[in-house]
Amino acid sequence: MTGGGFATSANGVEFEAKITPIVIISCIMAATGGLMFGYDVGVSGGVTSMPDFLEKFFPVVYRKVHAGTEKDSNYCKYDNQGLQLFTSSLYLAGLTATFFASYTTRTRGRRLTMLIAGVFFIIGVALNAGAQDLAMLIAGRILLGCGVGFANQAVPLFLSEIAPTRIRGGLNILFQLNITIGILFANLVNYGTAKIKGGWGWRLSLGLAGIPALLLTVGALLVTETPNSLVERGRLDEGKAVLRRIRGTDNVEPEFADLLEASRLAKEVKHPFRNLLQRKNRPQLVIAVALQIFQQCTGINAIMFYAPVLFNTVGFGSDASLYSAVVTGAVNVLSTVVSIYSVDKVGRRFLLLEAGVQMFFSQVVIAIILGIKVTDHSTNLSKSFAILVVVMICTYVAAFAWSWGPLGWLIPSETFPLETRSAGQSVTVCVNLLFTFIIAQAFLSMLCHFKFGIFIFFSAWVLVMSFFVMFLLPETKNVPIEEMTERVWKKHWFWARFMDDHNDQVFVSGKKSNGKSNGFDPSTRL
Repeated sequence: MTGGGFATSANGVEFEAKITPIVIISCIMAATGGLMFGYDVGVSGGVTSMPDFLEKFFPVVYRKVHAGTEKDSNYCKYDNQGLQLFTSSLYLAGLTATFFASYTTRTRGRRLTMLIAGVFFIIGVALNAGAQDLAMLIAGRILLGCGVGFANQAVPLFLSEIAPTRIRGGLNILFQLNITIGILFANLVNYGTAKIKGGWGWRLSLGLAGIPALLLTVGALLVTETPNSLVERGRLDEGKAVLRRIRGTDNVEPEFADLLEASRLAKEVKHPFRNLLQRKNRPQLVIAVALQIFQQCTGINAIMFYAPVLFNTVGFGSDASLYSAVVTGAVNVLSTVVSIYSVDKVGRRFLLLEAGVQMFFSQVVIAIILGIKVTDHSTNLSKSFAILVVVMICTYVAAFAWSWGPLGWLIPSETFPLETRSAGQSVTVCVNLLFTFIIAQAFLSMLCHFKFGIFIFFSAWVLVMSFFVMFLLPETKNVPIEEMTERVWKKHWFWARFMDDHNDQVFVSGKKSNGKSNGFDPSTRL
């Protein structure tokens, strides 16, 4: 059913926008890129804990796990660079593909970029499912990584640009919701395929990634291009026609005029990556980069990549570890749904700050339990303490899923102006994949050396990022993308000084001269 309403701009102009079926369907189809990404994240941890998979591709790890000596620490069973490369190679490939994806997103559109991602996914899945040696396995992961680079570049932009302002946050989080559904789907598949006799269960786990790959490819063929992209490429009549269709009204002139103005400014920029470094674009760039670094430094991907391995390490049996991973995956999905309903009501900052407290507490509790109960050569984890570890990990995953998970993608996609949006999204994806690669490649080694202290390490980062949000992240709830500069950056206690045409009216005796500031100002609050 179509809903109605208005989105109010900063200058008082109202943009009429209905929640039309074409918007909902387009967003659901596009967000399947997140389903593919999530499945890749979840499936790797499951297959790397399967004995048949380890025996075929990583015999050294297999012997260490199943015929370990007293010299082998509980925390170091899976410490192997090759095993970590299987997981992390996807993200290194995605990092490289991002630079090409930025070009296609800008010059060929969001829709074609999503189609390219789907093709990469399909070929990568075929190589992985049929892998005969480690080289073929890694090649498949690299092609999947290329798909991730293209999908993560195009999908958040597509969702931000096609959604009406007042529900932009909720629809954009569909991408993150599908990531969490993909992780849960992978965990369920791993739980089932681990019981298959004959040593081919891991092939089924890797091969079923073809389902979300096909969904993304078909979806990219069916969805409409965004009006922003059409206007950006000079197809004005088509852009206006699409805007009428997705808004469900003929009264689109005010919003279309805003798009034209934003496009005019964008065309004046010949070097978008160089323009990102200009002083006026520094706030968006710093926040986008910081959010991606902080998102990975919560430790979430370490948990999601290696959940079965981690549970095995602390003393769960193979079946129990996969089952526990399914539980955390389910919590992840449900908590992301919470974010969809709350992000445009309570705002971005509130969710991030509340989650900071919750994640810090749960990680510290996990560290204390593991520090007392799990040593290098013995596991004294009773059933009650094992359940408590799972509960604390679920508490931590829930907090991340309604905050840093979706908002780490949403906020950068809605803050960059049109002239630097594609380049900004490229940098966002690039930094995210770089730090995902670092964490994926290093986590099992860090677990071996830090032991339970790995959770103290991540909790310290949670503390740092919560202070960053408190002081430096402005609220972007219900602000049209084209008006972020006027309504957000020029009114923030700190970032306003970077707006070139606004420097002479930023502060008067420590306060903003033009009214209310957007954000937590320590000079007046502390």
